[in-house]
Amino acid sequence: MTYLTIKNERAQLMRYDTAVILKRFFFCERSLLISEAGWIAGTAPLLLKIKYAKMMWEDAQAADAMRTRVFELRYPSRLMSKEGEEPLIQFLDEARNAPNALAFYLSLAELFKPAMANAYREYLDLADGIGDGPSIRFMHQALRDKERQIKELEGFLDEMLSADPDGEVTARAWVNGLQSHLDALGGIGLDKVEAPSPSRELQLDGRSEFLVAQVPARESSYPRLRFYWPDICVPDYPYGEGLTLQVRSAVSHINEVWAIEACSAFTYAFSSLLPWEFLVDATRWTYDESRHCQMGYERLMQWGYRKEEIPLGTYIYDAAKDEDPIYRLGMLYFFETKNINKKPKRRDKFIEYNDALSQHDMDFDWADETIHAHYGNLWLQEVQKARGDEPDPKSVRTRCHELIDNIITSATDAEREEILALADAMMEKAAAIAQQV
Repeated sequence: MTYLTIKNERAQLMRYDTAVILKRFFFCERSLLISEAGWIAGTAPLLLKIKYAKMMWEDAQAADAMRTRVFELRYPSRLMSKEGEEPLIQFLDEARNAPNALAFYLSLAELFKPAMANAYREYLDLADGIGDGPSIRFMHQALRDKERQIKELEGFLDEMLSADPDGEVTARAWVNGLQSHLDALGGIGLDKVEAPSPSRELQLDGRSEFLVAQVPARESSYPRLRFYWPDICVPDYPYGEGLTLQVRSAVSHINEVWAIEACSAFTYAFSSLLPWEFLVDATRWTYDESRHCQMGYERLMQWGYRKEEIPLGTYIYDAAKDEDPIYRLGMLYFFETKNINKKPKRRDKFIEYNDALSQHDMDFDWADETIHAHYGNLWLQEVQKARGDEPDPKSVRTRCHELIDNIITSATDAEREEILALADAMMEKAAAIAQQV
Protein backbone atom coordinates (compact mmCIF):
# COMPACT_ATOMS: atom_id res chain seq x y z
CA MET A 1 0.00 0.00 0.00
CA THR A 2 1.28 3.45 -0.84
CA TYR A 3 0.67 6.75 0.95
CA LEU A 4 1.10 10.42 0.30
CA THR A 5 4.07 11.94 2.09
CA ILE A 6 5.14 15.52 2.51
CA LYS A 7 8.61 16.57 3.54
CA ASN A 8 8.18 19.80 5.42
CA GLU A 9 10.16 21.46 8.21
CA ARG A 10 6.94 22.33 10.01
CA ALA A 11 6.75 18.81 11.43
CA GLN A 12 10.01 18.92 13.40
CA LEU A 13 8.41 19.45 16.82
CA MET A 14 5.33 17.38 17.52
CA ARG A 15 2.69 18.23 20.09
CA TYR A 16 4.21 16.12 22.88
CA ASP A 17 7.73 17.34 22.07
CA THR A 18 6.53 20.91 22.39
CA ALA A 19 4.86 20.26 25.73
CA VAL A 20 8.00 18.64 27.14
CA ILE A 21 10.20 21.55 26.06
CA LEU A 22 7.87 24.22 27.36
CA LYS A 23 7.55 22.38 30.66
CA ARG A 24 11.35 22.40 30.96
CA PHE A 25 11.46 26.12 30.23
CA PHE A 26 8.71 26.73 32.79
CA PHE A 27 10.67 25.08 35.59
CA CYS A 28 13.84 26.94 34.57
CA GLU A 29 12.05 30.29 34.68
CA ARG A 30 10.41 29.41 37.99
CA SER A 31 13.72 28.56 39.61
CA LEU A 32 15.44 31.70 38.33
CA LEU A 33 12.67 34.10 39.35
CA ILE A 34 12.67 32.64 42.89
CA SER A 35 16.44 33.21 43.03
CA GLU A 36 15.99 36.77 41.81
CA ALA A 37 13.39 37.37 44.51
CA GLY A 38 15.67 35.99 47.18
CA TRP A 39 18.66 38.11 46.23
CA ILE A 40 16.98 41.53 45.94
CA ALA A 41 17.38 42.43 49.62
CA GLY A 42 21.06 41.45 49.52
CA THR A 43 21.85 43.48 46.39
CA ALA A 44 23.07 47.05 46.98
CA PRO A 45 22.56 49.21 43.84
CA LEU A 46 19.09 50.74 43.99
CA LEU A 47 18.47 50.61 40.25
CA LEU A 48 19.60 46.98 40.10
CA LYS A 49 17.07 46.08 42.80
CA ILE A 50 14.48 47.73 40.56
CA LYS A 51 15.69 45.78 37.51
CA TYR A 52 15.64 42.48 39.39
CA ALA A 53 12.04 43.16 40.40
CA LYS A 54 11.03 43.78 36.81
CA MET A 55 12.93 40.69 35.64
CA MET A 56 11.23 38.38 38.10
CA TRP A 57 7.84 39.64 36.96
CA GLU A 58 8.73 39.22 33.29
CA ASP A 59 10.09 35.74 33.98
CA ALA A 60 6.87 34.85 35.80
CA GLN A 61 4.79 36.11 32.89
CA ALA A 62 6.77 33.95 30.46
CA ALA A 63 6.53 30.94 32.75
CA ASP A 64 2.79 31.41 33.22
CA ALA A 65 2.22 31.45 29.46
CA MET A 66 4.34 28.31 29.10
CA ARG A 67 2.43 26.56 31.87
CA THR A 68 -0.93 27.39 30.28
CA ARG A 69 0.28 26.14 26.91
CA VAL A 70 1.52 22.86 28.37
CA PHE A 71 -1.95 22.25 29.82
CA GLU A 72 -3.48 22.96 26.42
CA LEU A 73 -1.13 20.57 24.67
CA ARG A 74 -1.62 17.83 27.26
CA TYR A 75 -5.35 18.23 27.79
CA PRO A 76 -7.02 16.94 29.92
CA SER A 77 -3.92 16.52 32.13
CA ARG A 78 -3.23 19.37 34.59
CA LEU A 79 0.00 17.87 35.91
CA MET A 80 3.24 19.91 35.95
CA SER A 81 5.83 17.46 37.20
CA LYS A 82 9.59 17.95 37.33
CA GLU A 83 9.98 14.33 36.29
CA GLY A 84 12.77 14.03 33.78
CA GLU A 85 14.06 17.53 34.54
CA GLU A 86 15.35 16.97 38.08
CA PRO A 87 19.11 17.33 37.42
CA LEU A 88 18.72 20.63 35.58
CA ILE A 89 16.24 22.17 38.02
CA GLN A 90 18.18 21.00 41.04
CA PHE A 91 21.26 22.66 39.57
CA LEU A 92 19.40 25.95 38.97
CA ASP A 93 18.05 25.86 42.51
CA GLU A 94 21.53 25.20 43.87
CA ALA A 95 22.93 28.15 41.92
CA ARG A 96 21.18 30.62 44.22
CA ASN A 97 23.68 29.60 46.92
CA ALA A 98 26.15 32.05 45.41
CA PRO A 99 29.01 33.17 47.70
CA ASN A 100 28.16 36.86 47.30
CA ALA A 101 25.81 39.24 45.48
CA LEU A 102 28.39 39.81 42.73
CA ALA A 103 28.57 36.08 42.01
CA PHE A 104 24.80 35.85 41.72
CA TYR A 105 24.67 38.90 39.46
CA LEU A 106 27.37 37.49 37.18
CA SER A 107 25.62 34.13 37.02
CA LEU A 108 22.53 35.87 35.67
CA ALA A 109 24.29 38.28 33.33
CA GLU A 110 26.88 35.92 31.87
CA LEU A 111 25.38 32.45 32.16
CA PHE A 112 21.70 31.91 32.85
CA LYS A 113 20.06 34.76 30.94
CA PRO A 114 22.17 34.08 27.81
CA ALA A 115 21.53 30.33 28.11
CA MET A 116 17.78 30.89 28.29
CA ALA A 117 17.88 33.31 25.35
CA ASN A 118 19.81 30.80 23.25
CA ALA A 119 17.34 28.04 24.13
CA TYR A 120 14.42 30.25 23.10
CA ARG A 121 16.06 31.08 19.77
CA GLU A 122 16.62 27.37 19.13
CA TYR A 123 12.99 26.66 19.94
CA LEU A 124 11.70 29.42 17.67
CA ASP A 125 13.88 28.19 14.82
CA LEU A 126 12.13 24.81 14.93
CA ALA A 127 8.60 25.67 16.05
CA ASP A 128 5.77 25.53 13.51
CA GLY A 129 4.09 28.88 12.94
CA ILE A 130 0.79 27.16 12.13
CA GLY A 131 0.46 24.25 14.52
CA ASP A 132 2.21 26.00 17.41
CA GLY A 133 1.28 29.59 16.65
CA PRO A 134 0.10 30.43 20.20
CA SER A 135 3.46 29.39 21.67
CA ILE A 136 5.44 31.36 19.12
CA ARG A 137 3.79 34.62 20.10
CA PHE A 138 4.70 34.46 23.79
CA MET A 139 8.09 32.86 23.11
CA HIS A 140 9.07 35.81 20.93
CA GLN A 141 8.14 38.11 23.83
CA ALA A 142 10.12 35.95 26.26
CA LEU A 143 13.16 36.14 23.98
CA ARG A 144 12.88 39.92 23.63
CA ASP A 145 12.69 40.19 27.42
CA LYS A 146 15.79 38.04 27.87
CA GLU A 147 17.78 40.00 25.29
CA ARG A 148 16.87 43.29 26.98
CA GLN A 149 17.56 41.89 30.44
CA ILE A 150 21.06 40.86 29.37
CA LYS A 151 21.83 44.36 28.09
CA GLU A 152 20.44 45.97 31.22
CA LEU A 153 22.45 43.66 33.47
CA GLU A 154 25.62 44.42 31.55
CA GLY A 155 25.13 48.08 32.41
CA PHE A 156 25.64 47.34 36.12
CA LEU A 157 28.94 45.47 35.75
CA ASP A 158 31.28 48.30 36.75
CA GLU A 159 29.07 49.29 39.68
CA MET A 160 28.85 45.74 40.98
CA LEU A 161 32.59 45.20 40.63
CA SER A 162 33.42 48.46 42.40
CA ALA A 163 30.95 47.65 45.18
CA ASP A 164 32.80 44.42 46.02
CA PRO A 165 36.32 44.45 44.53
CA ASP A 166 37.53 41.85 47.02
CA GLY A 167 34.77 39.47 46.00
CA GLU A 168 35.52 39.31 42.28
CA VAL A 169 37.90 36.34 42.38
CA THR A 170 35.42 34.30 44.38
CA ALA A 171 32.55 35.39 42.14
CA ARG A 172 34.38 34.51 38.92
CA ALA A 173 35.34 31.11 40.29
CA TRP A 174 31.71 30.47 41.19
CA VAL A 175 30.43 31.36 37.72
CA ASN A 176 33.14 29.25 36.06
CA GLY A 177 32.08 26.32 38.21
CA LEU A 178 28.44 26.86 37.26
CA GLN A 179 29.38 26.94 33.59
CA SER A 180 31.28 23.66 33.87
CA HIS A 181 28.40 21.95 35.63
CA LEU A 182 25.85 23.27 33.15
CA ASP A 183 28.04 22.08 30.26
CA ALA A 184 28.19 18.64 31.83
CA LEU A 185 24.40 18.59 31.95
CA GLY A 186 24.23 19.50 28.27
CA GLY A 187 23.10 23.08 28.86
CA ILE A 188 19.59 24.47 28.76
CA GLY A 189 18.08 23.41 25.47
CA LEU A 190 15.50 21.40 23.64
CA ASP A 191 16.95 17.99 24.47
CA LYS A 192 16.31 16.22 27.73
CA VAL A 193 19.23 16.20 30.17
CA GLU A 194 20.61 12.67 30.11
CA ALA A 195 22.37 12.89 33.46
CA PRO A 196 20.88 10.54 36.06
CA SER A 197 18.76 12.03 38.80
CA PRO A 198 21.04 12.80 41.75
CA SER A 199 20.75 10.36 44.61
CA ARG A 200 21.64 13.07 47.14
CA GLU A 201 21.28 16.81 47.39
CA LEU A 202 23.54 18.69 44.98
CA GLN A 203 26.07 21.00 46.63
CA LEU A 204 28.51 22.89 44.44
CA ASP A 205 32.03 23.87 45.49
CA GLY A 206 32.28 27.42 46.81
CA ARG A 207 28.61 27.62 47.79
CA SER A 208 27.33 29.69 50.69
CA GLU A 209 23.99 28.52 52.06
CA PHE A 210 21.49 31.09 50.83
CA LEU A 211 19.39 33.06 53.27
CA VAL A 212 17.39 36.18 52.50
CA ALA A 213 19.25 39.20 53.87
CA GLN A 214 17.71 40.37 57.15
CA VAL A 215 19.69 43.61 56.94
CA PRO A 216 19.07 45.08 53.48
CA ALA A 217 22.07 45.98 51.36
CA ARG A 218 22.16 49.65 50.43
CA GLU A 219 24.01 51.62 47.81
CA SER A 220 26.75 53.55 49.61
CA SER A 221 25.96 56.86 47.86
CA TYR A 222 22.76 57.30 49.86
CA PRO A 223 22.72 58.27 53.54
CA ARG A 224 22.20 55.06 55.50
CA LEU A 225 19.64 55.52 58.26
CA ARG A 226 16.55 53.87 59.65
CA PHE A 227 13.98 56.67 59.40
CA TYR A 228 13.65 58.46 56.08
CA TRP A 229 11.59 61.53 57.14
CA PRO A 230 11.11 63.33 60.46
CA ASP A 231 7.34 62.73 60.69
CA ILE A 232 8.08 59.04 61.31
CA CYS A 233 10.01 59.51 64.54
CA VAL A 234 9.82 63.21 65.52
CA PRO A 235 6.63 63.99 67.50
CA ASP A 236 4.27 66.55 65.93
CA TYR A 237 6.37 66.91 62.78
CA PRO A 238 3.80 67.55 59.99
CA TYR A 239 3.50 65.62 56.74
CA GLY A 240 3.25 69.02 55.11
CA GLU A 241 1.69 70.91 52.23
CA GLY A 242 3.02 72.63 49.12
CA LEU A 243 6.74 72.15 48.53
CA THR A 244 6.97 69.93 51.59
CA LEU A 245 4.27 67.61 50.25
CA GLN A 246 5.97 67.42 46.86
CA VAL A 247 9.36 66.51 48.32
CA ARG A 248 7.90 64.29 51.05
CA SER A 249 5.89 62.31 48.50
CA ALA A 250 8.91 61.81 46.26
CA VAL A 251 11.01 60.68 49.23
CA SER A 252 8.20 58.34 50.25
CA HIS A 253 8.11 56.87 46.76
CA ILE A 254 11.85 56.22 46.51
CA ASN A 255 11.70 54.67 49.96
CA GLU A 256 9.35 52.04 48.68
CA VAL A 257 12.63 50.23 48.23
CA TRP A 258 11.66 48.64 51.57
CA ALA A 259 8.49 47.36 49.87
CA ILE A 260 10.50 45.84 47.02
CA GLU A 261 12.67 44.07 49.58
CA ALA A 262 9.80 42.94 51.79
CA CYS A 263 7.69 41.71 48.88
CA SER A 264 10.55 39.83 47.26
CA ALA A 265 11.52 38.34 50.62
CA PHE A 266 8.11 36.82 51.31
CA THR A 267 7.84 35.79 47.63
CA TYR A 268 10.94 33.70 48.19
CA ALA A 269 9.83 32.47 51.61
CA PHE A 270 6.43 31.20 50.45
CA SER A 271 7.39 30.01 46.95
CA SER A 272 7.29 26.36 48.00
CA LEU A 273 4.34 26.65 50.37
CA LEU A 274 1.83 28.31 48.04
CA PRO A 275 0.62 27.45 44.53
CA TRP A 276 1.95 28.89 41.29
CA GLU A 277 -0.74 31.59 41.25
CA PHE A 278 0.92 33.12 44.32
CA LEU A 279 4.15 33.65 42.38
CA VAL A 280 2.26 35.29 39.53
CA ASP A 281 0.65 37.76 41.95
CA ALA A 282 3.69 38.27 44.16
CA THR A 283 6.05 39.01 41.29
CA ARG A 284 3.59 41.59 39.95
CA TRP A 285 3.33 43.08 43.44
CA THR A 286 7.13 43.31 43.69
CA TYR A 287 7.37 44.85 40.23
CA ASP A 288 4.73 47.44 41.11
CA GLU A 289 6.65 48.45 44.24
CA SER A 290 9.79 48.83 42.13
CA ARG A 291 7.93 51.15 39.77
CA HIS A 292 6.82 53.30 42.70
CA CYS A 293 10.40 53.45 43.94
CA GLN A 294 11.58 54.49 40.49
CA MET A 295 8.89 57.18 40.35
CA GLY A 296 10.38 58.86 43.41
CA TYR A 297 13.93 58.40 42.16
CA GLU A 298 13.18 60.04 38.83
CA ARG A 299 11.28 63.00 40.31
CA LEU A 300 14.08 63.72 42.75
CA MET A 301 16.75 63.39 40.06
CA GLN A 302 14.84 65.71 37.72
CA TRP A 303 14.53 68.31 40.45
CA GLY A 304 18.30 68.21 40.78
CA TYR A 305 18.90 66.22 43.96
CA ARG A 306 22.00 64.08 44.33
CA LYS A 307 21.96 60.61 45.85
CA GLU A 308 23.99 61.92 48.80
CA GLU A 309 21.10 64.23 49.70
CA ILE A 310 18.32 61.62 49.65
CA PRO A 311 17.55 59.53 52.75
CA LEU A 312 16.90 55.82 52.22
CA GLY A 313 15.45 54.34 55.37
CA THR A 314 15.18 50.75 56.52
CA TYR A 315 12.91 50.85 59.56
CA ILE A 316 9.95 48.90 58.16
CA TYR A 317 12.15 46.15 56.76
CA ASP A 318 14.19 46.20 59.98
CA ALA A 319 11.03 45.81 62.05
CA ALA A 320 10.53 42.27 60.75
CA LYS A 321 14.16 41.20 61.11
CA ASP A 322 14.38 37.49 61.93
CA GLU A 323 10.59 37.32 62.29
CA ASP A 324 8.20 34.96 60.52
CA PRO A 325 8.00 36.14 56.86
CA ILE A 326 4.23 36.41 57.25
CA TYR A 327 4.88 39.72 59.02
CA ARG A 328 6.63 41.14 55.95
CA LEU A 329 3.52 40.21 53.98
CA GLY A 330 1.34 41.68 56.68
CA MET A 331 3.23 44.95 56.89
CA LEU A 332 3.09 45.51 53.17
CA TYR A 333 -0.61 44.65 53.04
CA PHE A 334 -1.55 46.83 56.00
CA PHE A 335 0.51 49.81 54.83
CA GLU A 336 -1.15 49.56 51.42
CA THR A 337 -4.67 49.53 52.81
CA LYS A 338 -3.90 52.31 55.30
CA ASN A 339 -2.69 54.67 52.57
CA ILE A 340 -5.14 53.93 49.75
CA ASN A 341 -7.54 56.73 50.65
CA LYS A 342 -4.74 59.27 51.06
CA LYS A 343 -3.42 58.93 47.51
CA PRO A 344 -6.36 60.61 45.66
CA LYS A 345 -6.22 63.55 48.08
CA ARG A 346 -2.50 64.02 47.43
CA ARG A 347 -3.08 63.66 43.70
CA ASP A 348 -5.62 66.48 43.89
CA LYS A 349 -3.11 68.65 45.72
CA PHE A 350 -0.59 68.09 42.94
CA ILE A 351 -3.20 69.18 40.41
CA GLU A 352 -3.54 72.38 42.43
CA TYR A 353 0.26 72.82 42.41
CA ASN A 354 0.42 72.22 38.64
CA ASP A 355 2.80 69.31 39.36
CA ALA A 356 1.71 66.96 36.57
CA LEU A 357 4.39 64.32 37.15
CA SER A 358 3.66 63.91 40.87
CA GLN A 359 -0.05 63.81 40.01
CA HIS A 360 0.60 61.16 37.36
CA ASP A 361 2.71 58.99 39.67
CA MET A 362 0.30 59.23 42.59
CA ASP A 363 -2.64 58.29 40.39
CA PHE A 364 -0.95 55.14 39.07
CA ASP A 365 0.29 54.31 42.55
CA TRP A 366 -3.30 54.44 43.83
CA ALA A 367 -4.48 52.08 41.07
CA ASP A 368 -1.72 49.60 41.93
CA GLU A 369 -2.51 49.65 45.63
CA THR A 370 -6.14 48.74 45.07
CA ILE A 371 -4.84 45.57 43.37
CA HIS A 372 -2.36 44.95 46.18
CA ALA A 373 -5.09 45.12 48.80
CA HIS A 374 -6.65 42.10 47.08
CA TYR A 375 -3.30 40.30 46.93
CA GLY A 376 -2.64 40.92 50.61
CA ASN A 377 -6.07 39.82 51.79
CA LEU A 378 -5.94 36.66 49.67
CA TRP A 379 -2.41 35.43 50.28
CA LEU A 380 -2.17 36.32 53.95
CA GLN A 381 -5.07 33.96 54.59
CA GLU A 382 -3.71 31.35 52.17
CA VAL A 383 -0.40 31.24 54.06
CA GLN A 384 -2.27 30.55 57.28
CA LYS A 385 -4.43 27.89 55.63
CA ALA A 386 -1.40 26.21 54.06
CA ARG A 387 0.18 26.03 57.51
CA GLY A 388 -2.93 24.41 58.91
CA ASP A 389 -3.98 27.48 60.89
CA GLU A 390 -7.33 29.20 61.02
CA PRO A 391 -7.08 32.41 58.94
CA ASP A 392 -6.64 35.28 61.39
CA PRO A 393 -5.40 38.47 59.68
CA LYS A 394 -6.23 40.48 62.80
CA SER A 395 -3.55 38.75 64.87
CA VAL A 396 -0.98 39.37 62.12
CA ARG A 397 -2.00 43.03 61.95
CA THR A 398 -1.62 43.38 65.73
CA ARG A 399 1.87 41.89 65.68
CA CYS A 400 2.88 44.10 62.73
CA HIS A 401 1.80 47.20 64.64
CA GLU A 402 3.78 46.02 67.66
CA LEU A 403 6.91 45.52 65.58
CA ILE A 404 6.62 48.95 63.94
CA ASP A 405 5.86 50.68 67.24
CA ASN A 406 8.86 48.99 68.85
CA ILE A 407 11.29 50.21 66.22
CA ILE A 408 9.91 53.76 66.13
CA THR A 409 10.11 53.90 69.92
CA SER A 410 13.75 52.88 69.68
CA ALA A 411 14.66 56.00 67.67
CA THR A 412 17.52 57.90 69.28
CA ASP A 413 18.07 61.64 69.58
CA ALA A 414 20.98 61.29 67.16
CA GLU A 415 18.72 59.64 64.58
CA ARG A 416 16.11 62.35 64.94
CA GLU A 417 18.75 65.06 64.54
CA GLU A 418 20.18 63.35 61.46
CA ILE A 419 16.89 63.04 59.60
CA LEU A 420 15.85 66.56 60.61
CA ALA A 421 19.07 67.91 59.14
CA LEU A 422 18.62 65.94 55.90
CA ALA A 423 14.98 67.01 55.55
CA ASP A 424 15.82 70.65 56.24
CA ALA A 425 18.56 70.56 53.61
CA MET A 426 16.20 69.01 51.07
CA MET A 427 13.56 71.65 51.74
CA GLU A 428 16.08 74.49 51.47
CA LYS A 429 17.15 73.13 48.10
CA ALA A 430 13.52 72.73 47.00
CA ALA A 431 12.82 76.38 47.86
CA ALA A 432 15.88 77.46 45.88
CA ILE A 433 14.88 75.36 42.87
CA ALA A 434 11.33 76.73 42.98
CA GLN A 435 12.66 80.28 42.91
CA GLN A 436 14.53 79.53 39.69
CA VAL A 437 11.44 78.28 37.85
